[in-house]
Amino acid sequence: MAKLLIVDDEKNIRTHLATFFEGCGHDVRAAEGGPQALTLLSEDPGFDLVLTDYLMAEMNGYELLQRVKAQDPDIPVILMTAYATVENAVATMKAGAYDYLTKPFSLDQVQHAIERALETRRLRTENRELRETVEDRPFLQSCSLAMRRLLRDAERVANSEAAILITGESGTGKNVLARQIHRWSPRGSKPFVVINCTTLSEQLLESELFGHVKGAFTGAIKDKPGRLEAANGGTVFLDEIADLTPPLQAKFLRFVQEQSFERVGSGDIIHVDARIIAASNRDLPSEVAAHRFREDLFYRLNVIALNVPPLRERPEDIVALAHRLLSAAAIRNHRPQLKFSPTAETVIARYRWAGNVRELRNAIERATVLSQGEVITPECLPDTLFQPFSATTPNSFSISLEEIEREHMMRVLAESPTLQDAAETLGINATTLWRKRKRYNLD
Repeated sequence: MAKLLIVDDEKNIRTHLATFFEGCGHDVRAAEGGPQALTLLSEDPGFDLVLTDYLMAEMNGYELLQRVKAQDPDIPVILMTAYATVENAVATMKAGAYDYLTKPFSLDQVQHAIERALETRRLRTENRELRETVEDRPFLQSCSLAMRRLLRDAERVANSEAAILITGESGTGKNVLARQIHRWSPRGSKPFVVINCTTLSEQLLESELFGHVKGAFTGAIKDKPGRLEAANGGTVFLDEIADLTPPLQAKFLRFVQEQSFERVGSGDIIHVDARIIAASNRDLPSEVAAHRFREDLFYRLNVIALNVPPLRERPEDIVALAHRLLSAAAIRNHRPQLKFSPTAETVIARYRWAGNVRELRNAIERATVLSQGEVITPECLPDTLFQPFSATTPNSFSISLEEIEREHMMRVLAESPTLQDAAETLGINATTLWRKRKRYNLD
């Protein structure tokens, strides 16, 4: 059973459709126009699909489609029209409509379209949840006392509505933590909208945040809802908040204070209910002292402060985290279950990972793709893991791959009764081990 919203200003049509789909076992709500439909979507969450007429008096189906997608990008919308044109069909599909039905149509036709849309939604939801679970689970399991304390605090504050500021070095997993806080929160079934403040120019970022109206600037050929509208009812995550320019900081401060804003080029006030989580890899108090970040905005965001420790400060997590990331990488890249050779594991454990979890993830992704068998050997790992670093860097690791491999091979050979046993322990075949023994003068 699905929850459907049927929108049509013709009473007979919407009543007929509602009765039919209720008879099919669905939970159906009906609206006589776009404004009433938006009210129902805001007040009664959890709709699985919207079926709407195109030509309506107050708000046409195209405008309703845009507003629905701004509130919930994942909900499928099917439009019905008696005045079909190729231009309208193309425009609605580009705007995110799932299907475009031309009247007159049979009940079987519309039922088939709805069933296909619901099945597509179900599969996308399952795939996204599986992907997010596989991607995020490694980060959320830790032997480190500091990391476990952080996760405990994050789960505690998730149920609140307070703004959260997550700090930490680049690559530590601030975005993963923000997404998990959203999942733990009462808003977990609502949108989680990510806005990366480093990727767009000031004008484009302002439009991305707040939306714009037609003619607001060159290239604004139609109204466009902003990402803050898409987060209504859910959570908005601003990654690298320190990169907001001073004018945008002032505008965003108003949103934090009042949960309202205006689209670029418009004077109409839009109200949005969204939880705010921000993140930065900079020292924000220093940015405030240097007058690069607004002090009032900092204190508005810094209600709950969570700091993600760098990977080098939790070395007990590195190997276990590497194994979990390897399992996830194997699934992503359609590989059988892989494992590290003992030598590769030693290399990973000794490196101090300046790029944190992101660098570790990328190294393992590379090894997964390059490995030819079921064992990840040191040769599959990036060269940077074996390069010496200066004493001033945190990665003072000057041992070479050959030295690590020779030392480990000597130990395994000494502890193994036969060459074959040693080869199996090392994750290589006996012929390869024989050649390496010759190379390292271990006869």
